[in-house]
Amino acid sequence: MKLHKAIKKANDEKDIESLMPLYHEDFEFVRHQSGTSLNKSEYRVMIYYNSASNTSSTVMSRCIYENDDIIVDHSVTRFPDSSRESIIRVRMIEDGKIIRMETGATMMK
Repeated sequence: MKLHKAIKKANDEKDIESLMPLYHEDFEFVRHQSGTSLNKSEYRVMIYYNSASNTSSTVMSRCIYENDDIIVDHSVTRFPDSSRESIIRVRMIEDGKIIRMETGATMMK
């Protein structure tokens, strides 16, 4: 769980400079909930905005599975209006970096 731990640490510390080198230059982020995708530079902007604005907080995060090819994790995020979202992420790994991430999110009661 080396890569997952590095991602979690950088996210917890809101350290974008440590986080972004973990992503491959050809990275693609696919959001199934909205049907959109972002490249690495667009993803960086989104992460920067989310970190700076404190619009959400991670309540729980756990790695379900990790090997040299894939990471599957689950987290729960709370928003300022007290709503919560359950998020599953699948991260594909190439050359030791994340090349593709897909997410599915469900609102929780």
